[in-house]
Amino acid sequence: MKIEKLLRENIKNMSPYSSARDEFKDDVTNMVFLDANENPFESGVNRYPDPQQKALKAELSKLKNVPVNQILLGNGSDEILDLIYRAFCEPKVDNVITLPPTYGMYKVLANLNNIEEREVLLTTCFQPKVKEILEVADKHTKILFLCSPNNPTGNSFSNEAVEVLLTTFKGLVVLDEAYIDFSSEKSWLERLNEFPNLIITQTLSKAYGLAGVRLGVCYASAEIIAILNKIKPPYNVNELTQHRALKRLLVIKKVQEEIDALLEMRAKMMEKLKSLHFVEKVYPSDANFILIKVDDAVKRYQQLLKKGIVIRNRTTQPLCENTLRITVGTKRENKAMCSVLNEL
Repeated sequence: MKIEKLLRENIKNMSPYSSARDEFKDDVTNMVFLDANENPFESGVNRYPDPQQKALKAELSKLKNVPVNQILLGNGSDEILDLIYRAFCEPKVDNVITLPPTYGMYKVLANLNNIEEREVLLTTCFQPKVKEILEVADKHTKILFLCSPNNPTGNSFSNEAVEVLLTTFKGLVVLDEAYIDFSSEKSWLERLNEFPNLIITQTLSKAYGLAGVRLGVCYASAEIIAILNKIKPPYNVNELTQHRALKRLLVIKKVQEEIDALLEMRAKMMEKLKSLHFVEKVYPSDANFILIKVDDAVKRYQQLLKKGIVIRNRTTQPLCENTLRITVGTKRENKAMCSVLNEL
């Protein structure tokens, strides 16, 4: 597959913005910077951040075993998804395919960029309909979004289905692995270089506990990363985010301990939910949340809300009638929720 053929013409011909700090690649410890109109008085954040987040990418490269030139960082995964739209989808011409029920920002970004969104519902077991997806695609279909583990269903897509789509679909396949750290399935990062059209997005918001700093990660071929670097804002990841994220990556053992604790609490919560008379089904989960089917989702949601327990009512989503999505919290939070459920 030739990625250049998928690229918008105006992106092919544009020159990226060159920031002041892009010009210096080596050690700059003793240099005097009078180039960027910064306030010279030291505050810890008076200088512009590293536009390429070199220290952070180096640590991610070691952790994920992916070369630095195949990593892009963004202000949350949503910025990365938006960059992919902007680089490859011509407004009013191209289209993308999504698989509802799924993450809602794919649709929002399609509307924002004036791109047609074609929906192919998942099966009742929440798996991709491979044949239908390939039939819906045409010469203007640029991107297929796969969220696995999926939100809000919590399940992972079968490896067989994903591989067929990667080898057969004629556009880019964006595999959203926001919840991969909670899954028993392996990340597709291990096979990233087998598929030139594969883009994998991950985040530090979930397993790494950094939702407040907004840091998304994109892994793809060096060619695709170079394209996205070309159009990203020069200082899209601020200094505070870079510092906090690097600090967290350096205590990866603690992160794994938290993941293990969440998985243990997820299992206990699932057993508790199965024992409740108004819970009709507890769906399998590879994420840090559980989707359940209840007798009356609106009623149960309101009852929990009145008791100070905030969850998500997903009943308006396709294939999700009378479902609630519950995040696994701390022991104290889970205990409070279970106490209210017992009252109900």
